[in-house]
Amino acid sequence: MTDSARPLGPGLGASAHGEGLIRRRRRRRLGGVGLGVGVLVLVAVGTGWAVYAKLDGNITADDAAAAELARYEKDRPTSLVKGAQNILLIGSDSRSGDGNGQYGRDSGTERSDTTILLHLAAGRRAATAVSLPRDLMVDVPACLGRDGTRSEPMFAMFNYAFQKGGSACTIRTVEKLTNIRVDHHMVVDFHGFKDMVDAVDGVAVCLAEPIDDKAAELRLPAGRVTLNGEEALGYVRARKSLGNGSDTDRMDRQQRFLGALVHKVQSNDVLLNPVKLYPVLDAATSSLTTDPGLASLRGLYELVRGLRHIPTERVQFLTVPRESYVYDANRDQLVEPEARRLFERLRKDAPVKVTKKAPKVSEHSHDEEPYGETENGGGVPAFRGNTAAEDTCG
Repeated sequence: MTDSARPLGPGLGASAHGEGLIRRRRRRRLGGVGLGVGVLVLVAVGTGWAVYAKLDGNITADDAAAAELARYEKDRPTSLVKGAQNILLIGSDSRSGDGNGQYGRDSGTERSDTTILLHLAAGRRAATAVSLPRDLMVDVPACLGRDGTRSEPMFAMFNYAFQKGGSACTIRTVEKLTNIRVDHHMVVDFHGFKDMVDAVDGVAVCLAEPIDDKAAELRLPAGRVTLNGEEALGYVRARKSLGNGSDTDRMDRQQRFLGALVHKVQSNDVLLNPVKLYPVLDAATSSLTTDPGLASLRGLYELVRGLRHIPTERVQFLTVPRESYVYDANRDQLVEPEARRLFERLRKDAPVKVTKKAPKVSEHSHDEEPYGETENGGGVPAFRGNTAAEDTCG
C-alpha cells in the first residue's frame, strides 16, 4: 500500500487517545544483575521476608497487554534461537500519577517518550539496545483503545501506537516493523526515572558547554556535573537546546546517560550494601509495569541472573538506521536495506558491532552498502553507537 492510500495518523494529521502504563530504563548489565543479587543479599542479611514482599508487591503486572497479545498470537513472529530474548523498554510521557503533573497538563493520553528494543544473546554473550525514534513513520496495526473501541490500521508516527493502545499496541507495532518477537516488556514514567537517579545519589555526566534550557528548567555549567533526578530527567528529555536539536541526538544522549547510570549502580558497593541497595531496589520496582512473566522479583532475577558475565564492551547501544522522512523532514523513516539487515541479525541472534564513526547512508538508493563498515572483513555489520565500556567523559 502506498503512503497516499493508507490511513494517516499523528504526524500526518490524525489524533487519538491512549492507554498508559509504566516503564524502567533497564539497561540490563550489572545494574540488572544487581536486582537479583540484591534480593538475595537483603534476605540473607536478615532484612526479612517483609522487605522482599514489599519490593515484590511494588511491581505492576500488565495483564491487559498480555490478554491483547494473546488475541493476536497467531500473527506474531516466532522466536528462532533458543535462549535469546528481546525485551521492549518503554518510557511513558504520562502526566498522570504521583509527581508527573508538573511536566504539563494531563490530557488523558500518553505517548512513548523513549522506546528501546533490548536484545539479549543466547548464552548471554552480548546485549544490544536499539533505540526506536518516536517520530519514525510506521504501520500501526488495529489496536484496542482505552475506551474499548478498535482503531483502524494506519500509517503514523511510532509513538502514536502507545498513545492509542498502550504497551500491547506498541509491541505489535515493533514486531510488525522488525519481525522480531518481543518476549517481555517494561514501562516506566517520569517519576520512576527520577527516583532511580536519586536513589543512587545522582549520576555524573560531562558537558561540553553550559546548558540554559528554560523549557526544561535546566541550568548546568560546562564540565563534569552530577545530576539529580530532576536534572537528569531534563537532560535526557531536552531536544531543542542541546546538541543539534534532533531526536537522534537526544537518543544518543539517553544512551550515554544510561551507561553512566549502570556504572554508578556498579560502583560504591551499592550492589552488596543492603543500606545503599534497598532504596535503589525500591525505586526500581515501584516504577515498573511489566508483562506478567516479569512481574515479580523472582521473574526479574530469572531474566538477569546470567548477565553478570557479559563484558561491558559487549553491551552495545545504538539507534536504528534512520533518515528524514521523504515527505516531511520533521519525521523519520528507516534507512534500507540497513535497518532490515540489523533486524534480521538480531532475530537470528547474529552478532553486530558498533562504531563511533558516522555511518554511510544509502540516500534512497537502496543499494547493499552497509550502514557503517564491516569488522575485520568478516561480514559483521557495524552501526553507529557506543558500548558500556566507553567513558562518557572521554
